[in-house]
This record gives sequence, C-alpha cells and structure tokens, in this order.
Amino acid sequence: MSPPLHPGVFSVTGARLMTVKTLPAPPKVGMVSLGCPKALVDSERILTKLRSDGYAMSPDYAGADVVLVNTCGFLDSAKEESLAAIGEAIAENGRVIVTGCMGNEADVIRARFPDVLAVTGAHQYEAVVEAVHEAAPPVPSPFVDLVPEAGLKLTPRHYSYLKISEGCNHRCKFCIIPSLRGDLVSRPAAAVVREAAKLVEAGTKELLVISQDTSAYGVDIRHATSKWEGREYRAHITDLARDLGKLGAWVRMHYIYPYPHVDQLMPLMAEGLVLPYLDIPFQHASPAVLRRMARPANEAKVLERIRSWRQVVPDLAIRSTFIVGFPGETEEDFQYLLDWLEEAGIDRAGCFKYEAVEGAAANALDGAVPEEVKDERWHRFMAAQARISAARLQSRIGREIDVIVDEADDEGGATGRSQWDAPEIDGQVLLRDADVAPGDIVRVRIEDADETDLFGVPA
Repeated sequence: MSPPLHPGVFSVTGARLMTVKTLPAPPKVGMVSLGCPKALVDSERILTKLRSDGYAMSPDYAGADVVLVNTCGFLDSAKEESLAAIGEAIAENGRVIVTGCMGNEADVIRARFPDVLAVTGAHQYEAVVEAVHEAAPPVPSPFVDLVPEAGLKLTPRHYSYLKISEGCNHRCKFCIIPSLRGDLVSRPAAAVVREAAKLVEAGTKELLVISQDTSAYGVDIRHATSKWEGREYRAHITDLARDLGKLGAWVRMHYIYPYPHVDQLMPLMAEGLVLPYLDIPFQHASPAVLRRMARPANEAKVLERIRSWRQVVPDLAIRSTFIVGFPGETEEDFQYLLDWLEEAGIDRAGCFKYEAVEGAAANALDGAVPEEVKDERWHRFMAAQARISAARLQSRIGREIDVIVDEADDEGGATGRSQWDAPEIDGQVLLRDADVAPGDIVRVRIEDADETDLFGVPA
C-alpha cells in the first residue's frame, strides 16, 4: 500500500509530482542617496525596513515602481544637487518620494516638482515607509526570507557605518544641522553594541562610528546604562569605544570634538581596541574666526592636546575639515590657519569655501569675503595641506602595516586602506603582487608614497 500523499503532492501512474506555487512579483523600490554617511545610514535603515516588508530593490529607474530620493540640505549647493536628483527621478520614472534633510523644505520641493508623491524630513523612517506602502502596496509572502539579519547595506560587506546619535547641541553660525535634525538624541548603548555585533557577525571587518557630535554621545541621557544579553552598557563614548573594540573589528571614530575627555580614547588606541585615527571638524584655527563661528574649541589648548595625544599614540592620524572665506576672515586669520596646520601636523584635510546657507546665523555677519579671495585662499590651503600630507606619508615608507582590502583584480593588483584612511574621504594603499580578496586584512610593506596614497606589496 502506497503511503498517503502530503498536501500539495499528487500521483500520476505511480509518479510523484510537487505542485508549484508561483509567488507574485514584489514591488520594486529605487533609491538615490545623497549627502553624508549619516544620510547613507538612514537610507540603509529605510531599505532594510522596506525589504522586510517584501519589497525588492531596483538598480535603475526603469525597473522601479517608486523611487526614493534621500536629500541633503546642508549647503545651498547641496540643495541644488538634491533638486536636480529629484528632477531626474521625476523625468526618468515619475513616481518619486522625497526624504532627508531637505524634506524640511517641502514647500520648495513641491513648488518645483508638484508631482512628487510625498515629502518627509530627516530620519522619519516610519513616514517614508508609510508613503512607499501607499504608492506601491507590498505583497506579503510567508514563503521567502526577505532580509539578512544584519539588514541591507549600501556599503561593501566588509565595512559598515554605525550611527550612535542624531542631532547636535551646538549652534555654530554656519550650520543649520540643529534646525534640520534637532538637538542631540543618543541611542541606548546596548542597542548600538547589539547592532555592531550583528554587523560583525555578518562579515563587517570595520565599524565607522558616526554622528553629528560623537564625543558628546550620551550627554543627553546622562550616560544611562542599558542591558543586552545580561550585561550593562554605559552610554559614554569611552565606554562605547571599548565595548566596540572588543568585537574584533576595526573601530574608526568620526566627527569627534576635541573635548578633554577625548584624552581617554588614547589608551584604547594604544591598546589596539580603536584605530589610531580621529576625524575632528576643526573648521578653522584663528581665535577670531572661531569666535565668529561660535565654535566649541580653543585652538591653543587643542594644539597642546594633540601633542599629548601623540605622546601616547605616536601613529595617531588626524583628518579634518576647514572653511576659508568665513565672514570677517582676514589675511592674518588665514595665515594663522596655515601656520596652525603645519604645527598640528594634520594628516588629511578637506577645505570648503564659505557658502551662505538659508537659515544660517552667519548670514547676518558683516565682513563678506570676495569670491576671488575665497578661491585664492582655497588653492593656497590645498597646496599647503598637500605638502603636509605628503611629508606625513613619506614617514610610512619602509614600514609594515595592516591594510584592509577594498578591491582586487585577477592580476595581483589591489586597492585597500591603512588604519589611517577612512573610505572615500582619505587616501588608499595600492598593492602589487597581491593574492587577496575584498575584506581581507593583510600585512603590507610600504615601498613608496605620494601626497595622497601609499604603495606596497604583501609582506
């Protein structure tokens, strides 16, 4: 006697055939993500939620049922770039939802593009997802596991941005971030460590810690503790850095203000728990300009602090950003900045020509610097920084260092980064004769350097 057939199985002349259920095609979402790494994290969270709701991702406009444009609104030029991206998405697809920092200016967006389906502000994840649900309703399917445990990523598998807070308590006169993203709101430490642990478990080799003001993490919640897997975690940047460092991945700190308690990170770097790298947005060095900017820093004490940091961590690399041509900046102020760069030994630096931004307090300041002067100072700054960077990199020649591989070809060529290089904003390590794959961390002997990159071979 033949065994009973299971549901969905039937028999024809002794053969057993399985019925096949055809799943409905899920709606597809396209994403254009603009702006800083913090916005990229927002995009990843949105896509992760949509994927968990059954949506598929489209790599182009043509295949998308709806397109999300995550905008940047930090500078007027960034707003124009965002508006251009919205216009392109409207022209290529027609069904567009706008989110991100420029979402706070919904009237501007709708005036230019009345056909956008919805406009939401920064980190309004639920509102974005709700708008997508309305524009292209999801098709639930219990037969498919839709999301990897670590969520969806827009970065390579081997590195991940880890956002620890939103907003900022500072009121720098050139910046409108607090009006876009609000005051500091820190995530519970246990939630951050849990996310980081899941990322490392899923293959992340490098955690890039980001926020508007990383060194202020936990201030708003009075450094409260939270629990995960039976252990208490404290919301303080030093404690968090130590906890993250124990997960086994590289930990890179971004957007640090040079507060005194940053000194406590140095022993962690010396111990190898945190990379010897700090991304500090100094913006200027002249005391007069810093006062006009309302920056929370004292340049003289900062120099002393940098010297003390490098006594503990001689290999410490500092990257920063600066603004030239801020209202009231004199030639003396600018020369002070150039001299300060040399003395501080800034390894990497980006420079922006001051640009008025709608809503910024700096717009009311007198002493506007002519555009041609801004341009001339920008070129002088970049030339000076190139010399400093080249000298710093020359000191690496002949050393053996660890390199994380980002790209590799079939002919022994590879591109990676040292512990002193963050992805996309710093330099690279170009390798020859390398049998490696993306995500590998390899020992490399440095053979040469220029003003941005190192060149080496596996040791």
